[in-house]
Amino acid sequence: MERKSFTFDVKSPFGGETSKYTFFPEGDERNTAPNSLEVEGDSFKITDKTATITFTTAIPAGKKLLATYTLPSQPTPPAPPTPAPQTSTNPRYVLQKVIGEVVGKGDGTKTKFALSRYPVGNQGVAVTVGTGNQPTVTVNNDLEKQVSTITLNSPPSADAQITVDYYPLSVAGGEVQLCTNFTEFKKSFGDFSTVEGQSNLAHAVYGFFRNGGTRCFVTWVATKNIDTALEDFAAIDEIAIVAAPGSTDLATLGKLSDHCQALGDRVAIFDALRVLKSAEPGQDGNPGESGYAALYYPWIQVLDPATNQNKYVPPSGHIAGVYARVDAQRGVHKAPANEVVLGAIGLETALTRAKQDGLNPKGVNCIRNLNGNITVWGARTWGGDDNGEFKYINIRRLFNYLRESIDEGTQWVVFEPNSPELWARVRRSVTAFLTMVWRSGALFGATPEEAFFVQCDAETNPPEARDAGQLNVKIGVAVVKPAEFVIFELSQWSGGK
Repeated sequence: MERKSFTFDVKSPFGGETSKYTFFPEGDERNTAPNSLEVEGDSFKITDKTATITFTTAIPAGKKLLATYTLPSQPTPPAPPTPAPQTSTNPRYVLQKVIGEVVGKGDGTKTKFALSRYPVGNQGVAVTVGTGNQPTVTVNNDLEKQVSTITLNSPPSADAQITVDYYPLSVAGGEVQLCTNFTEFKKSFGDFSTVEGQSNLAHAVYGFFRNGGTRCFVTWVATKNIDTALEDFAAIDEIAIVAAPGSTDLATLGKLSDHCQALGDRVAIFDALRVLKSAEPGQDGNPGESGYAALYYPWIQVLDPATNQNKYVPPSGHIAGVYARVDAQRGVHKAPANEVVLGAIGLETALTRAKQDGLNPKGVNCIRNLNGNITVWGARTWGGDDNGEFKYINIRRLFNYLRESIDEGTQWVVFEPNSPELWARVRRSVTAFLTMVWRSGALFGATPEEAFFVQCDAETNPPEARDAGQLNVKIGVAVVKPAEFVIFELSQWSGGK
């Protein structure tokens, strides 16, 4: 039986005009559209990107079939967070509602029950006692104990089960929270959202853990609060990477870079503009050059649970997770490049090899689709070749690691007299550490002498320095080529000064 084409009117519940789709039999030369007619015996299966319709009755040859159908409805996205009713200058935000939490059973006298979340909003709280009694309730958030409780106006009867519906609140704006998994993040900052700022942050943190990150310090921050947030971060020694997911504000990125350079123990990851007009630092909306930052382009595509659709998100959180994964598997000296970005399914801009070759020397680290894998294909600091021996982000991070490790590992000298005996002990201690680093493959050179040197003697510690109680160590490390040393100096204060 000859099959002719069939035309369908397709009406979307999301508005817009009704569209007509024409389907042709499989193999028909006119069938150039992605929508096609599949023949299964006497049934006709119409398939497009959204809906499938099967007709179980054969259609006579030459018969035109008109049909109207409705696309399947999409899940309703969660309501965006809104400021909670508070007077604080650092507001909290309403998170996803907790429904039916069992907080205990009555004993005839008890009226106060603890909730599992802290803090909790005063609005939208509903308590059910037993089979349906709903008493009046007040909410208390104990700042000192970090516990939220409800108090009922009368004690529930013995053995009556108490369930509560309520809205948890986020951490306060500017409050730094340690998260060791995405569940902890959701409890403090909320889930995926249709609000752009919260969406970027949630996807960044999720991507960080998805790609190998284990510990993440997170805070809500506005441009006007960035200085305070960075002061808080400065007090957390273990931080090695900072990022502001989705931010392309030049002042904010500049402060991130300055923060990293001032501390000397961390680097920043920048998200490039979604439309990159040039690869020149400081031009066309790009941040200024920095040997303490790395910039990544383009934005990546992920599945957004808030809408059940794909969306483009800034890559910085995912990239930070890649850094963590490479650190754990290979060491901080290994370039975080040629690494798959887990969770990424596409790119906002497809990059060719030729395009990459033009961007990479300037310090734009490209993310490419290689054989179906979204892959990091660059490890430069922002500014690239202009940053000299620190044009690669792994070299900068290795140098940061060595300097901080030696600084922390020699703080015992503050309780020792500044003498030649102390200098010898310092040389032995630092040499032992750098020998271990060299053997791990992090330093260049066939011998320790080609890989590093340690100087702590009368030349680095003249009488005036000794009189002031200052101990100086001069160190050179071959992080680029054998016997080509990048030199740094560290000072400690002996005698407990």
